[in-house]
Amino acid sequence: MNQILVYADSLSWGIIPGTRNRLPFHERWPGVMEGELLRKEWSVRVIEDCLNGRRTVWEDPLKPGRNGLVGIEQRIEVNSPLSLVILFLGANDFQSVHRTTARQSAQGVAALVAAIRRAPIECGMPMPEIMLVAPPPIKQAKGDIASKFEAAELKSVGLADAISDVANHLDCDFLDAGVVVTTSNVDGVHLDVDQHRLLGVAIAARVVSILERSE
Repeated sequence: MNQILVYADSLSWGIIPGTRNRLPFHERWPGVMEGELLRKEWSVRVIEDCLNGRRTVWEDPLKPGRNGLVGIEQRIEVNSPLSLVILFLGANDFQSVHRTTARQSAQGVAALVAAIRRAPIECGMPMPEIMLVAPPPIKQAKGDIASKFEAAELKSVGLADAISDVANHLDCDFLDAGVVVTTSNVDGVHLDVDQHRLLGVAIAARVVSILERSE
């Protein structure tokens, strides 16, 4: 059994753009990915740890618990043995309460990779492979989240390239979600259901290559 941990934010939690509702598991990309892998006869279990508002390493001054670095080592320990951890974070680093640059956000991702690799897993359990997924470019935010993500589309320019550099430096797999999907025209930040489908299929294909390599 290959256990895959998805450590992410609302783009993976499956928030429906323009609402506070959630897509069902089979429609959000981790569920699509699991379905694709099972269809290809891989023995897998996808574990979702996707929190709305989660940053890489920054605190939300208004809502505690959104610093992705806090507790990640224990999450690895709790869910081990893991074959793969998929890190899909960065969008919330550009909320208006932060002055984060793309390079700083990518360094936050690097800090998460380091934390995963120092997690106190039990002796004999494997160190999981790590895939970094760069969020698709943020559009000008609309609706209820417009003020929260004011100017995020400008501050986040270059994020995919910066995360790709981290992946190369730290020997992680990488996927640029912006090559596969676009953010919703409804709110500019999240993914519509058809984009979840596309992303789940694309990530599943990449996961197959990782699992084959690890056999």
